[in-house]
Amino acid sequence: MEGQIWCLPRSLQLSSFQAYKLRVTHLYQLKQHSILVSVGEDEEGINPLVKVWNLEKRDGGNPLCTRIFPAIPGNKPTVVSCLTVHENLNFMAIGFADGSVVLTKGDITRDRHSKTQILHEGSYPVTGLAFRQSGKTTHLFVVTTENIQSYMLSAKDYPHLELDTHGCGLRCSSLSDPSQDLQFIVAGNECVYLYQPDERGPCFAFEGQKLLVHWYRGYLIIVSKDRKTSPKSEFAGNEAQHSDKQVLNIYDLCNKFIAYSSIFDDIVDVLAEWGSLYVLTRDGKIHVLQEKDTQTKLEARKSMLFRKNLFEMAINLAKSHHLDSDGLSEIFRQYGDHLYNKGNHDGAIQQYIRTIGKLEPSYVIRKFLDAQRIHNLTAYLQTLHLQSLANADHTTLLLNCYTKLKDSSKLEEFIKTSESEVRFDVETAIKVLRQAGYYSHAVYLAEKHAHHEWYLKIQLEDIKNYQEALRYIGKLPFDQAESNMKRYGKILMHHVPNETTELLKILCTDYRPSGDSEGPGTPQGKKANSEEFIPVFANNSRELKAFLEHMTEVQADSPQGVYDTLLELRLQNWAHEQDEQVKEKLRNEALTLLKSGRFKTVFDKALVLCQMHNFKDGVLYLYEQGKLFQQIMHYHMQNEQYKKVIEVCELYGDQEACLWEQALGYFARKEEDCKEYIAAVLKHIENKNLMPPLLVVQTLAHNSTATLSVIKDYLVNKLQKQSRQIEQDEQRIQKYREETTRIRREIEELKASPKIFQKTKCSICTSALELPSVHFLCGHSFHQHCFESYSESDSECPTCMPENRKVMDMIRAQEQKRDLHDQFQHQLKCSSDGFSVVADYFGRGVFNKLTLITDLPPGKAATTIEAGLQREPLPPAKRST
Repeated sequence: MEGQIWCLPRSLQLSSFQAYKLRVTHLYQLKQHSILVSVGEDEEGINPLVKVWNLEKRDGGNPLCTRIFPAIPGNKPTVVSCLTVHENLNFMAIGFADGSVVLTKGDITRDRHSKTQILHEGSYPVTGLAFRQSGKTTHLFVVTTENIQSYMLSAKDYPHLELDTHGCGLRCSSLSDPSQDLQFIVAGNECVYLYQPDERGPCFAFEGQKLLVHWYRGYLIIVSKDRKTSPKSEFAGNEAQHSDKQVLNIYDLCNKFIAYSSIFDDIVDVLAEWGSLYVLTRDGKIHVLQEKDTQTKLEARKSMLFRKNLFEMAINLAKSHHLDSDGLSEIFRQYGDHLYNKGNHDGAIQQYIRTIGKLEPSYVIRKFLDAQRIHNLTAYLQTLHLQSLANADHTTLLLNCYTKLKDSSKLEEFIKTSESEVRFDVETAIKVLRQAGYYSHAVYLAEKHAHHEWYLKIQLEDIKNYQEALRYIGKLPFDQAESNMKRYGKILMHHVPNETTELLKILCTDYRPSGDSEGPGTPQGKKANSEEFIPVFANNSRELKAFLEHMTEVQADSPQGVYDTLLELRLQNWAHEQDEQVKEKLRNEALTLLKSGRFKTVFDKALVLCQMHNFKDGVLYLYEQGKLFQQIMHYHMQNEQYKKVIEVCELYGDQEACLWEQALGYFARKEEDCKEYIAAVLKHIENKNLMPPLLVVQTLAHNSTATLSVIKDYLVNKLQKQSRQIEQDEQRIQKYREETTRIRREIEELKASPKIFQKTKCSICTSALELPSVHFLCGHSFHQHCFESYSESDSECPTCMPENRKVMDMIRAQEQKRDLHDQFQHQLKCSSDGFSVVADYFGRGVFNKLTLITDLPPGKAATTIEAGLQREPLPPAKRST
């Protein structure tokens, strides 16, 4: 009242400065800036001044006054009733007792950057002003003693709206914080009203004449007169007899309870600073109200609310104080237990649902496992899955609940809703649904989540939909399609043989999943090993034959097992066929397969198959390919096909001579009349000289039907041929003897008689001989110069040398081969005339034994001994010298 503004810091050291000459009427301290706006008077009369102070800057020890301007609407002298400033320093509103409101727009701290205008005119005093900022929209609430209006300052021409037709007294309005959506609070004597910029909000009935309204940290602070009996003040001090009691109530509008209440004497104002509330009373005292910490308040209030079973209020209280989720969960649990004990299971499960994520689910599940509470348990488990907190056991339990309730719609909704995120264990769900008989739902899950094995297992074992299972396999990637065909191929082949065979053909040649589109960029398909799928056709020989024939046609490099099985199949069909025409066709097919050249590496296996099925043509073909000529002949012998035996000997006798001998032995053992065949064999044996006659006679001696007439011609021809051979040999012997005698005579002559050379011509140039000349004992004479020109050796006759060299080479060759025992044995075995081989080696001297005779025995001439050496064959022995 003396024009001073007092400052009270946290240290409670009072200080002041002179702001006006007469008095100060209004102050407004901005929360986010060190700016103070005041209204006061410097001279008598109705001429209030507005001053803007910068508390951070000093002017002679006092805060700097940055702006002064008169606070009157136009030229009307009137008293200022209220004042407010926007936190962005761009708006300031001043209310007057005559109902006017002056708005200053622009920088309120400077004269030249702001503009002042009359925003509102009326006949009722303005009692409250408040700015509301929401995004980029700014509103100004104006309340008078009779009405409430809202101005939109962010729009052109400031459009306004009347919100209500009653007002309030001075200092009985305030603006809430965001917890109450920045609503404008107007306190009448009967009710407290909350307003949005465009409508009226909720209303609270608080009795008593309102003197003061403030908003602090979510609390509504109201000071009102109370002439009734009131609770004793918590603060010491005697009650003044002349003043009415004033009640300070602090309301928690969110949770709808009174947070604090007390009686004071003549309150001047309630101030909020430094995290506390300060109550200034007329007697010059300041009382401080300090809020307890959140946990202490909650514990005290919760225990009180729990005792009264006011769980909803406890929950709201905890939420408003931002209690952590663990604390809230505990309240929900206690509330759920309370409702459960009262028998309100539906309400209890709703509270337990709110504990999900904090409370162990088994705590709730055990309570509701009773079959009568299956609906509640289902609701809890559903929410557990929606929050992705369920394990496999919970999924099993929920699905069992659905199946017990036979609620197919809920079941479908559960398994089909989570398109983007699976909130349960799919495999567990499939097992439970399958066990409960919900095959269609299980199949849906298996297909959707690519559990191929489960899908096929249900389709084939439960639903028996073989066509669908086969179609599904055709859509799978190669590896999975191959493994599933190996696993389920026999079942599918039994029920849908044709379709299964077609899929196997594709799988083993050029497989692509049926959903893939073919184009220029499509990768080459994969192919499985066709041999591995043969067991699938165990009982379907017709389909197996079609499959194997397809593989051999389109894939020439098919595994050997494919050809082996196809051969066996064709031989089986041939063996069991009764129709001669079809049998002949099957025979040709089997032979064609044998002749394809695919059985060279498995010759024995193919031969066994043909023998097992008595497929004569195939056996003979394979014998021929394997050069098993004796087996061919034995085969015909077993079947007593005499002509075939002869034909085999004629075809392969040159390659294997013993065939004729075996044929002769075979016919010799026969008791039937085989003279014709024996004669043919003997004729060939005679022509080829394959057997000694004595062996032929011994062989045929065992046959009672073979008389002498059979071999008469053979023996006669053989004897005649041997006679002719003997005659030729004797003539050759006589010739060799004469030649030997002549040579010996020449040797003796050379040794005992002189050699007369009577040649007159050179043996080389045929010119007359002239001295010097060269003569040889062979009778050839040469010019010396001719001899030297043509001769290769001084001791050999050039004319006789080629012939002599041949003889010497033969002798050396015989000398080198005389110890080759293995070669001799081989030639003796392979030759048709073994005697000639022995004679040849005998002539080489292999069997000769050289004996030196030093003393002649009496009565024998040397010539006799020499003749004996020449004629007597000696056993082969080591040569001695």
